[in-house]
Amino acid sequence: MDSATLSVQVNEERLDAFFGKVMEDIGGAFAVLLSFLGDQTGVYRTLRDIGPCSTTELARLSKVDDRYLREWLSAQAAAGYVVYHPEADAFSLTPEQAIVLAQEGHPACMQGFFQLLVSQFTTHDKAVDTLRSGSGRAWGEHHGCCFCGTDRFFRPGYAVHLVDTWLPALEGVTDKLAAGAKVADVGCGHGSSTMLMARAFPNATFHGYDFHAPSIDIAREQAAAAGVATNTGFITSTAKDIADGDFDLICMFDALHDMGDPVGAARRLRECLKPDGTLMLVEPLAGDRLADNLHLLGQIFYSASTLICTPASRAQEVGLALGAQAGERRLAEILKEAGFRQVRRATQTEVNMVLEARP
Repeated sequence: MDSATLSVQVNEERLDAFFGKVMEDIGGAFAVLLSFLGDQTGVYRTLRDIGPCSTTELARLSKVDDRYLREWLSAQAAAGYVVYHPEADAFSLTPEQAIVLAQEGHPACMQGFFQLLVSQFTTHDKAVDTLRSGSGRAWGEHHGCCFCGTDRFFRPGYAVHLVDTWLPALEGVTDKLAAGAKVADVGCGHGSSTMLMARAFPNATFHGYDFHAPSIDIAREQAAAAGVATNTGFITSTAKDIADGDFDLICMFDALHDMGDPVGAARRLRECLKPDGTLMLVEPLAGDRLADNLHLLGQIFYSASTLICTPASRAQEVGLALGAQAGERRLAEILKEAGFRQVRRATQTEVNMVLEARP
């Protein structure tokens, strides 16, 4: 121990408690990485489908090494991610574990987030350099698993809430969509949100925009595979460079805080709207003060923002670095500075707030 540590009176109970918390976090970090392996190898899905089985049987069906699998299952059982049956020397998943670890498309399935998180460990050296230098880190500089994991994690939540809850919470929007509205999805990524709306409202036309060209390529491919290519189109463009206009609805899903110039972007989107149009802004749920966000969800959002969102903003012009926990008051200030007259919280979920802005 150095002299600074020795000069401070240490509370042994608090030390033990904090040490215990850190040990739990270390265990959780290993559990995330091993769960990613279980997803990528298909072990979870096999275990879900066949029920309790031996290591040898699971290894054979999953086409993985028996000895490594035994070690993996032991770690997973110790973490509480799988169930061990000592009398039969077998392993299984509870229905709840199967949902979280292997039920693709379920809002509680965490594999997309695991994928996103593993991508950050993969490029940890770049994260260290960014933190030291204060330089930006463009979205495209992340590992490919970051893009896939982001889409995979957010897509189920959009599927549950977007059409049935979020759009109906906006004044008069669903009627316009049913009648054939013109819609922009800005920062659309792989286009999952765009396609959800396009399937629900076949009379409307949807234009997806994203500045990451590889994501736009994937969005076009997936729209064709989903059968919605006739009423969707995807364009590589920043928000400020969108050339089209007269939109009835413009949507932004967890994207504004990533932008270097959110005021300029929002101003351009206001110009692209019809006079009676609507901007739907979906952002991470957060209070207006740091003290309001000192909980697990706040920790997760601040962490992602440190590694991804804030550096992405700094890599662009202006580089406002709004952050993923900006809060409703700050977001409303951005929108009003951009020229929107009316801003209100239309609805919210456990992780998102939905703001409605009108010109």
